[in-house]
Amino acid sequence: MPKLGLSSVLAACVLIAGTVTAQVQTLDRVVAVVDEDVVMASELAQRMNTIASQIQAQQVQAPPVDVLRRQVLEQLIIERLQLQMASRAGVTISESELDQAIARVQQNASVSPEEFRQRLRSDGMTMKSFRQQIRQELMIRRVEQGSVNRRIQITDQDIDNFLRSKEGEFWKSPQYELGHILIPISSSAPASEVTQAREKAEELVQQVRGGTDFRRLAIANSAGQNALAGGDLGWRKTVELPTLFADALSGLKVGDITEPFRSDAGFHLLKIHAQKGASEQLVEQTKVRHILLKPSAILTDDEAYNKLVAMREEAMASDNFTELARENSEDIGSMLSGGDLGWSMPGQFVPEFTQAMNTTGIGEISLPFRSQFGWHILMVEGRRKQDMTDQYIRNQAANLLRNRRYEEELQNWRREIRDQAYVEIKLKDEKQEGPEQEAQ
Repeated sequence: MPKLGLSSVLAACVLIAGTVTAQVQTLDRVVAVVDEDVVMASELAQRMNTIASQIQAQQVQAPPVDVLRRQVLEQLIIERLQLQMASRAGVTISESELDQAIARVQQNASVSPEEFRQRLRSDGMTMKSFRQQIRQELMIRRVEQGSVNRRIQITDQDIDNFLRSKEGEFWKSPQYELGHILIPISSSAPASEVTQAREKAEELVQQVRGGTDFRRLAIANSAGQNALAGGDLGWRKTVELPTLFADALSGLKVGDITEPFRSDAGFHLLKIHAQKGASEQLVEQTKVRHILLKPSAILTDDEAYNKLVAMREEAMASDNFTELARENSEDIGSMLSGGDLGWSMPGQFVPEFTQAMNTTGIGEISLPFRSQFGWHILMVEGRRKQDMTDQYIRNQAANLLRNRRYEEELQNWRREIRDQAYVEIKLKDEKQEGPEQEAQ
C-alpha cells in the first residue's frame, strides 16, 4: 500500500470533515422561521418519533408521513410563538416549582426515581432535556391560561339562560338511587279496597322506618316491574321521573321513605338509597388574606419567592400580615384592605390557591406558592359552613360554561397569534418546490 504524504493526509481530513459537516447541516437544518426564532429539522424529527410512538401505542392507523410532518411542524410553530410570548411577559418557572411538577409526573407514573430515569433513557431523553421540556410546558400553560381566561366573560344573563334551559334543568337536577314499592289498586276500586291498600302501604312505611329492609319488603309485597330486584329503580334524575314521583321526593334526604301516594296504578312508596347532587349545599367557606408578588424584569422569580419567605417569617413573629399586605401586595383589588379576600366560594380561586388555602390551618400562614398570577402567601382567618345552595349552583354553572368556552377560545387565540406572526416554512416535500412564506 502506498504511503500518503502529510499534505495528502490533511487533504483527506479536510474532505472527510467537509463531508461530515455537510451531512450534519443536511440533517439539522432550519425547517421554519417563527418571528425571531427557528424550528430545526432535528426537533421536528424527534417530535415526529414521539407522536408516531403514541399513535402506535393507541393502535390507531397513522396518517401519511407528509401529513403527520405538517401537523407536527404546525404544533412546534405554535409552541415557539407561545414561548416567545412567555419570554416577553417575563414568565419564568422556578427550580422549586419545576421540581414539584416533575415529582407529580413521577408519582403519577408510580415508579421510583431510578426507574423513572431508566424510562427517560429508553425514550432517548436525559433528565436535563426532560426538565427543559416540562419547564416549557409549564410556561406555555401559564401563557395560555392568562391569555385565554381574560377573553372569557360569563355574565349573570349567561348563567340565567343556562339554568332555564332544558340542559340546565337536567344538569342541576339531583340524582337519586331509588327503591319502589307498588301496592296495586284499580282506579275504579270501591272505597273499602282503597282503604285496605292505603293501610297496607302505611304499614310498610312504618316497618321500613322501624328498620326492616326495604328491598326485602319490595320482593314480598310490591307489584312493580322491579319487585324481584328489591324494587330497585337504579339512578334517576328528578327530571327523568314522573311528576308525581318527583313531587313526592321533595324535601327528603338519603334514607327517607315517602308517605304513600296514589296514581291510577295504586299506592306507591319510594325510598332514597343514595343521592348525587344535593338539593341543599352546605358549603365550607374560608376567610383568607393574601399577599401577591408578580415576577418581572426587576423582580426575578426566585427573588419574589425569597421576599415572601421573609415576609412570612416577619408576619409569624409580629402578627402584622395585614400591614405587610397593604405595603407590599400587588393585588390591586385587595391590597388596600390588607389582602382581605373575604369568605371564599367553591371555584372562586385558581387550583393552586385553593389547594394552599385548604391545607393551611386557621391562624396559620402558608408557604409561598406559585399561580398564573405570580407568587402568593396567604393567611387563613376562619372557616364556616354556609347554606349557599343557589349561589353554589350558579358558581358551578359559571365554571361549566367557562370550561366549555375555554377550549374554543384557546383555539381562537392560537389561530390569532399564528395569523399575526411572521412564519417562513422551509420544509420541502414532493409537492412543494420551494419554501412557503407567511407574513402579516
